[in-house]
Amino acid sequence: MVKVLVKWQGKKYEVDADITMPGEYFKAQLFSLTGVAPERQKILVKGGQLKDDTDMSQLGLKENQILMMIGTVGELLKAPTQPVKFVEDMSENEVAQALSIPAGLTNLGNTCYMNATLQCLKAIPELKSATDKHSVARGQTDARANMVESMKSLFKQLNESGEGVPPFVFLQFLRQAYPRFAEQDSQHGGYRQQDADEFWSEMLTTLDQVLGKDGSVSTVVEKHMSGRMVTTWKCDEAPDEEPTVRQEPFRKLNCLIDKSVNYLSQGIKKGLEEVIEKHSETLDRNADYKSVSRIDRLPEYLTVTYNRFFWKASESIDAKIVKSVKFPLDLDVSEFCTPELVEKMRPARLHLREIEDKKAHERKLAKKGQNAEPEAEKKEMDVDVKPEGSSSTPFELSPEFKADDGCNPTGMYELIGVVTHIGRTANSGHYMAWVRKEKGVGGPDPAGRGIPETQHWWYKFDDDEVSMVTDDEILKLCGGGDWHTAYVTLYRAKKLE
Repeated sequence: MVKVLVKWQGKKYEVDADITMPGEYFKAQLFSLTGVAPERQKILVKGGQLKDDTDMSQLGLKENQILMMIGTVGELLKAPTQPVKFVEDMSENEVAQALSIPAGLTNLGNTCYMNATLQCLKAIPELKSATDKHSVARGQTDARANMVESMKSLFKQLNESGEGVPPFVFLQFLRQAYPRFAEQDSQHGGYRQQDADEFWSEMLTTLDQVLGKDGSVSTVVEKHMSGRMVTTWKCDEAPDEEPTVRQEPFRKLNCLIDKSVNYLSQGIKKGLEEVIEKHSETLDRNADYKSVSRIDRLPEYLTVTYNRFFWKASESIDAKIVKSVKFPLDLDVSEFCTPELVEKMRPARLHLREIEDKKAHERKLAKKGQNAEPEAEKKEMDVDVKPEGSSSTPFELSPEFKADDGCNPTGMYELIGVVTHIGRTANSGHYMAWVRKEKGVGGPDPAGRGIPETQHWWYKFDDDEVSMVTDDEILKLCGGGDWHTAYVTLYRAKKLE
């Protein structure tokens, strides 16, 4: 690091210039201090003007050297409309954009935890809509507000680019807002690897705080990504003692892992039930209390995290639990809900089952039709067969669920995102994101590898390298060895249509 002074509009700003990073990173630092966007900065250095790809180590910067910056805070001029181009005239980047192939994020040195999390959050359209409506005042010094603004800009870049996008500006604000993500690795040098689950939690907290300042009654995080839990504490040793009941919000469910847990549902159940020792006023001594938590409100997007790491004192590391824990592509969490919520969801659950049965029946008829004679096929398709258990009464969602925007009225979810970790400790290894490709959205599916209609393709984000896999590859992320292991899973409520 070299401390330099940057002179701009009569003021001097002290900046710790990291000469191991390109000029774009230095511009991001100045953006956070002055509010002047990197595209509007003209920084005069030896040999001319600082460029994004300038090698800072070749500038010969000295302590307290004064640099001059020219630029104003304000909106960039819009580029003129580009003429229509044909595919054969496009660059590789333009072709990728035309085919809607998603772009990845460049690893800036142990930032895979951040890249993987952001790619999963990007799969939530309501989040993008909320950030698009939010704006930050010019010259804003609140690092958290600037985080949200730079995330909005980053998502826009990812949508428009066909190649890796370096998240310099976002990373700069993240480390300002949460200094622990700027911790240095004393043994190997550079920045330390961080925990993707911790970053996920801090990102939701930041979004909730910043977007809440807009005056919204409830934010996108509260509506679409937060549920409500009812927890009951009871002491079996004191049956006359009244149970303690409390309600509290939650943003994720925890999957606890031990020798008995082989499936996600088992781990979630363990996470919702525990026994602790505390003082009992009735017995006037310490006693065991059992807590049982049940869900009272389900969010549209449900985050489930896996407690894959534990402190290993003998080696002073956060060691990893590599045990296999299978997770489903379709998740039913009704068993973890209060009896009252289960009863309220019953009509919607029945309707959803009818929809899925009807689709299965239509696929069956279509498959038969491919091998049938034309006349026989017509007769087969003309038969009005109702799925088993279907109701003739038109379905209408209850007023309570209609009024609760962002809730899940069925308890049925489908997997749309996974953050995985490969490695043996929390402070090492590598994170990746796996995001489901929606049918009919984005570019065409890979040719030559036909998959059943009921399955999906997935984008595999290995930082800025993006490829595609099928459902079968996703189900292999359950753990059990030195392979990519699910650490955070993102589920979305199944649609009632």
